[in-house]
Amino acid sequence: MIGAEVLTAPQEAAPEAVPARRAARLRRDDLALYLVTDPALCGERGVAAVVDAAVAGGVRIVQLRDKDADDASIVEQLCALSEVIAGRALLVVDDRLDAVVEARRRGARVDGIHLGQSDASPLTARSLLGPDAIVGLTANTPAHLDAVRALPSGTVDYLGVGVIHPTSTKPDHPAPLGAAGFAAFAADSPLPCVAIGGIERADVAALRAGGAAGVAVVSALCAAPDPRVAARKLLRAWGAGGVARVLSIAGSDPSGGAGIQADLKSIAANGGYGMAAITALTAQNTRGVRGVHVPPASFLRAQLDALGDDVRVDAVKIGMLADAGVIAEVGSWLRVHRPPTVVLDPVMVSTSGDRLLDAAAEQALCALLPLADLITPNLPELAVLVRESAAASWAGALAQAQRLSAETGALVLVKGGHLGGDEAPDALVGPFGPVREYPGSRIRTASTHGTGCSLSAALATRRAADRDWREAVTEVRSWLRESIAAGAGLQVGSGHGPVSHFAGLWRRGGLEAHPAREEVAAAWWSSIAPIRRAIDDLPFLRRLADGSLPEAPFRAYLAQDALYLRDYARTLAEAARLAPDSAEQAFWAHSAEQSVIGELQLHASLLSPEGIGAATFRAEPVPATTAYLDHLRGAAFDGDYRVLIAALLPCFWIYADVGTRLHAQAKADPVRPYAVHPFAEWLDEYADPRFAEATEEAIRIVSAHAAAADPVTRERMRVAFARSSEHERAFFAAADLRD
Repeated sequence: MIGAEVLTAPQEAAPEAVPARRAARLRRDDLALYLVTDPALCGERGVAAVVDAAVAGGVRIVQLRDKDADDASIVEQLCALSEVIAGRALLVVDDRLDAVVEARRRGARVDGIHLGQSDASPLTARSLLGPDAIVGLTANTPAHLDAVRALPSGTVDYLGVGVIHPTSTKPDHPAPLGAAGFAAFAADSPLPCVAIGGIERADVAALRAGGAAGVAVVSALCAAPDPRVAARKLLRAWGAGGVARVLSIAGSDPSGGAGIQADLKSIAANGGYGMAAITALTAQNTRGVRGVHVPPASFLRAQLDALGDDVRVDAVKIGMLADAGVIAEVGSWLRVHRPPTVVLDPVMVSTSGDRLLDAAAEQALCALLPLADLITPNLPELAVLVRESAAASWAGALAQAQRLSAETGALVLVKGGHLGGDEAPDALVGPFGPVREYPGSRIRTASTHGTGCSLSAALATRRAADRDWREAVTEVRSWLRESIAAGAGLQVGSGHGPVSHFAGLWRRGGLEAHPAREEVAAAWWSSIAPIRRAIDDLPFLRRLADGSLPEAPFRAYLAQDALYLRDYARTLAEAARLAPDSAEQAFWAHSAEQSVIGELQLHASLLSPEGIGAATFRAEPVPATTAYLDHLRGAAFDGDYRVLIAALLPCFWIYADVGTRLHAQAKADPVRPYAVHPFAEWLDEYADPRFAEATEEAIRIVSAHAAAADPVTRERMRVAFARSSEHERAFFAAADLRD
């Protein structure tokens, strides 16, 4: 049983190492959601009913575990579960190797076994069950991994690692690993690792990030009120943390308004990554369909298998399915791959009322409906699915949707657009009636081509992002209504035009890409090149470098710089107060401290040898000093942290640049040895590697905020930076005037 026993050395070993890859007999994500059964937790429902529901929810592999049952009972249970699962998931058994052999002899599909360390040898299991069987093994210490590495390649397919948290389903479990302990173990393992033990939905994303090939759960499914729903939630948690990967299985519309073209736009507009398997090619435009070509259903299956073998699909939207053969392949693929979310838009009746599928295809589509989580028919399609006339009232439509939900087990989004009038309500309906109704006025427009496709694809995407269905419908309706209202602005075609899928995003976010942080820094530095050249040309700095500057103007410069540093430190402290996180808060606070205890103390050594006090600041500020400080105070008063730190940056960057070059020039002077340079102490301060590091960090922080900012804020930051740079030049120039 996974994560239960203490691993001991295998009974047999061979020197060949196990390769660090998943065995070919396990497909991608087969281990993602692993159910370990517990008859006590399953209760009166029984193990078979829980397994049936959990597999319908997406469980990939089921381990029959019943420690109290004898071998004969285990064989009977395996045979029963084989019939219930019917190839939809893999079936393994805990410990009982002889039971696997007997159940297989009786014709049951039993895919393999999971072994603890006190059970049969993995080599024996592999020998008896053959190369295509699945063999799992418990492991949770470094010694276990050493034993696994000693086995011949291909002996074991995966490791069950745990427990993660203390669990009542196994009171004699080893010490809990926690997510961090599991991650360390998995990083050292040559085989895929499945986490088990006290795992709840909140643990899943962290375990996956820590290298889990899957999560094995007991009570989270066996004790769940609805194992199907619980399994879907766990699988959505398994996929959390990235962009939702959404597959559209639908026909193509060359005009771009409907079908997979609309689906891909909808998926992207709602934050997902879209993929498409094409069921049919159409010749159509905004005025109608001129022809349909249906590729062989086998080629559709090839598309689906190619995706399923490589990409984790978080949600599927199903649209146009041209015939019974296509529908059969889609159903078969869904039963094998069990995506966590399926939204089915039953494309059966055209806007004009024409039936788009023959009788066999309609019957096949009805058989597909129980595989969906949500069905989104228009009113004529809803009537066909419940074998009635089209509803003439909203109450009638709700009643039909309730009947369809009761028959299929799926939610139904019923749409009232075909009823006419000024109102166009929608409702999410379950087997017991409306879950939530969504009132809305009709948008008077001809841009309605592909609204059903767009709606269903967007709902699949929002649901894959872990939205509750009610929330997903609310969000998608808001998005779709603004897209419909903006559709006419596209001016596409002369018939029923498409909706404008990205209208809201374009309006709110624009089309300008965020620049890279390095690009911002380079552009800003380049933009002040004339200011930097002007600074280099100042006699004050040239004479400071060669040591010919008289002491009086240097003292006058230090006196003004002391006034500047006093208020500059206060502005740095304000940046620390406004900083969005502790790291940036600490950086600006430390910089403020260094301005006082580092630079100001150095200045005071000449201005007021008794220490920093009133004498340090007795000079009257010159206009350049006042103007610079007023600029910084204004940036602080503005209250926008990003603008403030942009204004502070030149005092780091320009000083570090100038100081480093002046220091190098003074050190290289062939006439005056640096040891007797009158300003060496000050040149050393600005050429200090620690100041260079602080400058690099200031550049990184400011340019990162600028890169992430909207264009208006980024420009305000650039202007603040440029103005401070000019104030730096004026400050140095004022020192020249005192010479």
